Amino acid sequence: MKSILVTGGAGFIGSNYINYILKERDDYFIVNLDKLTYAGNLENLITSQANKNYHFIKGDITNSDLVNFIFEKFKIKYVINFAAESHVDRSILGSEIFYRTNVIGTNVLLETARKFEVEKFLQVSTDEVYGSLGNEGYFTETTPISPNSPYASSKAAADMMVLAFNHTFGMPVVITRCSNNYGPFQFPEKLIPLMIINSLNDKKLPVYGDGLNVRDWIYVIDHNEAINLVLEKGKIGEVYNIGASNEMQNIDIVKLILKYLNKTEDSIQYVKDRPGHDRRYAIDSTKIKNELGWKPKFSFEEAIEKTIEWYVQNKSWWQRIITGEYQKYYETQYKL
Repeated sequence: MKSILVTGGAGFIGSNYINYILKERDDYFIVNLDKLTYAGNLENLITSQANKNYHFIKGDITNSDLVNFIFEKFKIKYVINFAAESHVDRSILGSEIFYRTNVIGTNVLLETARKFEVEKFLQVSTDEVYGSLGNEGYFTETTPISPNSPYASSKAAADMMVLAFNHTFGMPVVITRCSNNYGPFQFPEKLIPLMIINSLNDKKLPVYGDGLNVRDWIYVIDHNEAINLVLEKGKIGEVYNIGASNEMQNIDIVKLILKYLNKTEDSIQYVKDRPGHDRRYAIDSTKIKNELGWKPKFSFEEAIEKTIEWYVQNKSWWQRIITGEYQKYYETQYKL
């Protein structure tokens, strides 16, 4: 039995990972540590909560006493660190919490994992640490780190610390850097769920700038299968890029959603661009494909339809979210 600490497991990617892995494997014991901030939602984990191989603890990864207790009590030998403040817009509005969670929190996990001699520490990172691309080329694992937002810089700092623990202490670490995820349970401030929900509510669809920023999209289940492969077979001290080669302009994503939901494009409303908005991300996943044999299972066309239908069928989930504090944030962020 592998005793694994999954941090941030009530968030979008983390909860999808837990649900996926507990369905596929019975030799994993998952301890889910999550602070339950605005983006953490235990409703995401209803299918996992009854599983005997799952245990949830509410807490902050910056709390070294709590983290130490968890490692000792549950004999943790593997760590997957999903926990992060992750929305670029929020990091522009206020960056301190991003550095506290993403940098200090990662340091607490690393120090504790080193103390308890873990067998592998997997840091879940992002392609945003590489910065922005021009019209051509792709991010590879050797692309220099050049983050452009407070969020991206906090993730880059955490990545450098993870690699430093490997170099200095010989700690068994791996890093994954993924392109933009989409799928069930994604918080409504992100592009795809925001546009789906606004369309369903017959509201305007706010698009930054000219809408021509390009992102490389991957279905969350494909991402999580890659993460588990890296956990089990990834080479210590290495970085693995994870992407599905689905480059799309933001405006094309918006129009696709409108078309699927039989809505007109006159609901699109261009708003002031995000400060320092990176123009293009695109990932080269050759390394993980060649070394570990991974490849995405879902086409974009198939997975985006599954995603849209999930939000159509699960209105009660997102209707409970888009009130109160989130609504205040939305009104601040997308004012014209």
